[in-house]
Amino acid sequence: MEESTFVVGDVHGHRDELAEALRERGLVDESGDWAGAGARLRFLGDFVDRGPDGVGAIDLVRKLQRQAADAGGSVESLLGNHEILLLGMYRFGDTPVPSDFGPRSFARSWEINGGQLADQDDLTDEHVEWLLARPLIGHAANHLLVHSDTLEYLDWGGTAEEINASVREVLAGDDLEQWWEVWRRMTTRYAFRGPHGQENAELMLARLGGERIVHGHSVIADQLGIHPAQIEAPYLYAGGKALGIDGGVFVGGPCLVVELPWEPQD
Repeated sequence: MEESTFVVGDVHGHRDELAEALRERGLVDESGDWAGAGARLRFLGDFVDRGPDGVGAIDLVRKLQRQAADAGGSVESLLGNHEILLLGMYRFGDTPVPSDFGPRSFARSWEINGGQLADQDDLTDEHVEWLLARPLIGHAANHLLVHSDTLEYLDWGGTAEEINASVREVLAGDDLEQWWEVWRRMTTRYAFRGPHGQENAELMLARLGGERIVHGHSVIADQLGIHPAQIEAPYLYAGGKALGIDGGVFVGGPCLVVELPWEPQD
C-alpha cells in the first residue's frame, strides 16, 4: 500500500458508492477516513451531476486529501467536463452563449446533462476555489491521467503544464465564450477508438508523456456494447495505450478503484 497508486473515474454524485469502493480497497476505514498510509490516490473528475450528492463527494475527497497528506500519502483530482459545467452554471447561469446553432447557455446544458439543484445549493466559494485550482492533466506511475478520451487537450498547449495553465487562465476570467469552449472540447470523446485510435493515443503520449493514457468520461459499457452491471474491470484498448476506468456508476455500473499499473487477468 505504501507506494501503491490508485485511480478513480466518474463518481457523478454517488458519494456513498465511492466511499464503499475505497473501503474495499483499504484506502478508507469504516468511518470514511484515510487508511491508505503512503498510497497515492488520483481522481479523474466528474464528481457532480446525475447523482444525489456531488458536493458530498467533493467534500469526501477534500477531507481525504488533507488526511492523506498528514499520513504521508497523497490524494489529487483533475477537472472533468461536469465540473466545468457546474462552475459555468454557478458563474453564468442562463446567460446566452453566442451561437449560430440555436439557444445555448450553461443553465440549459447543465439541466440537460443531469445537473442537480442540491449541488448548486450546497456549492460554496470554498468549493469553487478548490475546483478552480484543479488541473486538467496529471501523471502518476508513468501514466498520463486525463478526464476525457479526446485529443482536444492538445489545442491548449504542447505540454501538460501549458495546457493546465491555459485553462486555468480561462477559468480565472469571465469570458463566457472561452468558458464554453472549455466545456465543449471536454465533452468530445472516443479519440482512441477505431482504426486510428492507437495512433492518436501514441500521439498524445508522445506530446504529454507517459506510457499509457488513463481516462474516465466514456462509460466502459458503451464502449463494449454491454450492460453496465456486467462491468467488473477497466477497459484496456488502443493497442494497450489507453485504459478506460468509467464503470458507469450512475447507470448501475461499479465505481472502479483501479491500481496502476493494471493488466488484464488471465
